[in-house]
Parts: sequence; C-alpha cells; structure tokens
Amino acid sequence: MEYFGTIGIGTPAQDFTVVFDTGSSNLWVPSVYCSSLACTNHNRFNPEDSSTYQSTSETVSITYGTGSMTGILGYDTVQVGGISDTNQIFGLSETEPGSFLYYAPFDGILGLAYPSISSSGATPVFDNIWNQGLVSQDLFSVYLSADDQSGSVVIFGGIDSSYYTGSLNWVPVTVEGYWQITVDSITMNGEAIACAEGCQAIVDTGTSLLTGPTSPIANIQSDIGASENSDGDMVVSCSAISSLPDIVFTINGVQYPVPPSAYIL
Repeated sequence: MEYFGTIGIGTPAQDFTVVFDTGSSNLWVPSVYCSSLACTNHNRFNPEDSSTYQSTSETVSITYGTGSMTGILGYDTVQVGGISDTNQIFGLSETEPGSFLYYAPFDGILGLAYPSISSSGATPVFDNIWNQGLVSQDLFSVYLSADDQSGSVVIFGGIDSSYYTGSLNWVPVTVEGYWQITVDSITMNGEAIACAEGCQAIVDTGTSLLTGPTSPIANIQSDIGASENSDGDMVVSCSAISSLPDIVFTINGVQYPVPPSAYIL
C-alpha cells in the first residue's frame, strides 16, 4: 500500500500523483525524455509546456528499496495543496528500469526527509517551502488511514488536532538524515522479542511494511507460530489471528501496541 496525492508542476500546472515519502528527500516525476516502459504508462512532465521551467546541466540518480531512476534536474513552480512553491528543484526521469515503477499507481515521489540525504544536493520541497516563508511552523504532519479507507492527509506547516485524541508524543530525532529515532524495545507478552537493548529505526511513509534485521524478524515469526509456504512467504493460520498477542513497540518511554490484524497482511 502507498499513500499518494496530486501536485502540479509548471505554468500552467501539469498534474502528477506522487508518494509523500519520509524515507527519501528528492522530488521527481517522469519526463518526456524517458522512454522506459514505466514512463510510458504514467504522466510525463514536458518542460516545453511550462513558461517557468529552468533547465540545469545537473543529473540525478536515486535507488530505492524496490526501484530506481536516473534523470536530470530542473527548476519550476510546484503546487502542493494551496501552496505555490516557486523555484523548486526536481528530477525529470530519463530512465526508470525494472517493473516496480511500471505497475506503481503513482507517477513520482515527493521526498520529505532531511536535505543531508538528498541526491545531488537538491533542496527538498518542504525545506524550500519553509525557506520561502510559505508556512508558519517548521513542521509537517501526516495522517494515514487504514487499509483502503479514504481520508489520509499530509499537512505542511501545522497539525490538525481532529485527527487524534489526547496529547501528541514527541520523539527526538537521533540523526538528521532519515527520520531516525530510537526504539527502546519490541515486546510480546511482556518479553523482549527484538531490540531488547534499544535500536535505531526510521519512520518511513513510503512503505507499508515493518522491516528489520533477519534474526529479530525470525524471532517474531517464531513467537507467532509462522511457517514458510511454498512461495517462501511466512504465513499463519487465519483462524489463529484473533488469539495472537499484540507486538508492543516502546518508543521514548511510550508503548505503542500493534494488533495482529495490523502486523499480519
């Protein structure tokens, strides 16, 4: 599952569906310079159709966990919601190899991580918005609805209290690259099953999966009685899901229980 929305690039705006991804920092979309199969069935940016586009001689190359792109960098106006982000650097893809992006229900990616991990030193969208004084607070917030439900939202420059009850729990960022934090422990039935002495993790809206090192994940799979099927996937009986315990992530002293209905696909 991905969470994505529509932005506009150029004057007049050319619309693109992008993933709002806290696990990367670059904005890029397919371009008319790209002939990869993944580009042919997605919206492609045409610089000649934008009166505000500025070209550069810079190139960009980005590799994700499940795909990659190469291309060139340019500047243009980016419309995000009601915000007009002028002089925004972004990638115009020239190659998108493999099948992942071909089947993706989105055109490109809008990275929301720190500038330090941005490919080619490109300024991320939110940082450019903040530097221009277009938002009142140096923060963004994300609400992700469950499964196929509608109502997910990303807010630049604020927090909408209608999306939560009680008070927010703030967590220190340990390294300003990804949104990297310390996880105190991961427990089940009060016993540590992973990260017993604390570990580092990143908060990544670009993936719907919880991922980790092989050994701790194997511990979790063993404790819930999962077995490997003929496809190499770890599975449990559907009838057993209701009796499985929560997996509890303790972060900055606060416990976040994840029920089996959420950690089993």
